[in-house]
Amino acid sequence: MAKLGKRTTAAREAFAGKELVTVSEAVALVKDNAKAKFDETIEIAVVLGVDPRHADQMVRGKVALPNGTGKTMRVAVFARGDKADEAKAAGADIVGAEDLMETVQSGKIEFDRCIATPDMMPIVGRLGKVLGPRNLMPNPKVGTVTMDVKDAVEAAKGGEVQFKVEKAGVVHAGVGKASFTAAKLEENVLAFVDAVQKAKPSGTKGTYMKKISLTSTMGPGVTLNVDNATGN
Repeated sequence: MAKLGKRTTAAREAFAGKELVTVSEAVALVKDNAKAKFDETIEIAVVLGVDPRHADQMVRGKVALPNGTGKTMRVAVFARGDKADEAKAAGADIVGAEDLMETVQSGKIEFDRCIATPDMMPIVGRLGKVLGPRNLMPNPKVGTVTMDVKDAVEAAKGGEVQFKVEKAGVVHAGVGKASFTAAKLEENVLAFVDAVQKAKPSGTKGTYMKKISLTSTMGPGVTLNVDNATGN
């Protein structure tokens, strides 16, 4: 077994016995132990009591984190004419149509969010097998298939987070950086949990939010008290 480094050992000792803590305690613990040489991302994972194989138990949505994510979001837009110009003016990193489709098909995906005008969907639809697994497929339910490309681009650049439940019933996202103040991280965590709570599907039976955990890129995780995080 590989020997643990001093930083990892110290972090695990700090986390020992800490379970079902408040949001404030979790943020302080994770932030204080994010000691990598880069600005670690603070990540949240929510285990839900849903089976996403059933359409009425699918969970997806978006939330504008009050303090952003701390990440530079690269945005691609499928659009033509005036809408393409509008996307560029709003700060989109890549704008195109068939040319962008060919770029993506070649395996070159240099963006974190993909937006499309409705008339572009026949082209974008051909990319489902490439964009789908990466959770990059434009979808009207989260505002990425829209004629209002300006707002969509600005929202993406401003720290909007999209989420979608995975097969195992888990929703996860980055909610800030270790360099954020504890207060800003706590606000972001609560905003994300609230958005997932509001996205509760009609087909949910039993406990909806089963577990919430917080971690940093290189650090161990801590489990939050669900009632405290949801305000119950």
